[in-house]
Amino acid sequence: MNAPSASQQARRQAAMAVLVHAASDQIAALLAEIAPPSAETLREPEAGLVMVRGRIGGDGAPFNLGEATVTRAAVRLADGTCGFGYTLGRDRDKARLIALCDALVQRDDYAPALETKVLAPLRDAQQAERQQHAEQIAATKVDFYTLVRGED
Repeated sequence: MNAPSASQQARRQAAMAVLVHAASDQIAALLAEIAPPSAETLREPEAGLVMVRGRIGGDGAPFNLGEATVTRAAVRLADGTCGFGYTLGRDRDKARLIALCDALVQRDDYAPALETKVLAPLRDAQQAERQQHAEQIAATKVDFYTLVRGED
């Protein structure tokens, strides 16, 4: 099996960065538009725990912050392409949908459609939500300044 190229790996990472922040019903609705092929389940979606690590001051000594629930799944398309999906929480459907999208983004015949019909709309919606949140925060910003007294 060939190792993925740097561009393919970057494409998969970019897709995962969008998919993990989307709701499973959003992914399913957009994915239905491209009529994905059937996929064999390699690993049923299952929830588990991962240790979250932190660093004191951002760059100091690492420490165990706590545990987080993660759900993972794996699928294989008919041509043998495997996809893997991980998401925080216990959303089994979302983990499987992410795994299916991961498999599709690796295929040259599905990657363009996945980008334009699934990833781009999700990315745009997430950017709009971030912008709206930033505007709400900016509306409550308070600028403090100090008046200099005339006494010396």
